[in-house]
Amino acid sequence: MAIYQESGCVQRRPWEVAFTAEPQAVPRVRRAVRLHLSLWGLSDLEDLAQLCVSELVANVINHIGVGTPVTLAVSTDGIHLRIELSDPDARAMPTLLAPLSDAESGRGLMILDAVSDRWGVISRVDSKAVWCELPTGAGASSGQPRNPRIAHAEMSIVRHGAAQNPTPEEASPLSAALAEKAAIDLIADVLHWLRAHGCDPDESLDRAQTRFEAQLEEIR
Repeated sequence: MAIYQESGCVQRRPWEVAFTAEPQAVPRVRRAVRLHLSLWGLSDLEDLAQLCVSELVANVINHIGVGTPVTLAVSTDGIHLRIELSDPDARAMPTLLAPLSDAESGRGLMILDAVSDRWGVISRVDSKAVWCELPTGAGASSGQPRNPRIAHAEMSIVRHGAAQNPTPEEASPLSAALAEKAAIDLIADVLHWLRAHGCDPDESLDRAQTRFEAQLEEIR
């Protein structure tokens, strides 16, 4: 078990699990992550942590191959939750790229970059590890806990913006103008989806605005 009791306090001990990188293994590993975060009192990070794990494993499957032996390590210092995936290929170093608009893959690191506080690669002699860190909200470096709703929205905006980018190039964080345009395009696409499914876009917008204002009041 990855936690223990000492003097009445739950200690969050690092844990790791070895498995082979294949699609059928992902749900099992995601469940393990969810369980540990629940035991650690970090349930607010479950969705984002599971997303990061999925993207890290998918990156290994896509760029190294199905069946690659990997090790997932999860730990926390109380301020950040660290997720690290090690694999035996020291040559293929991940690069943050903006994919082609019709690409079915290549956005994993962009998603990781969007939802995490920071990420990186540890190069070893015969292996490497790709890691990312999510703020727990307890004295995070930004001074404020990262709102999961904002993180999810940012992930969607990054995906949508990448799909509109026709040129594969070194990616940098979206500028405010490009991010706003991608967000508006995304909202417009959602309104089209609502209309196509027999919903009233104006009514949906009103309900979303009402919910948004209510959530702001809860934060204040």
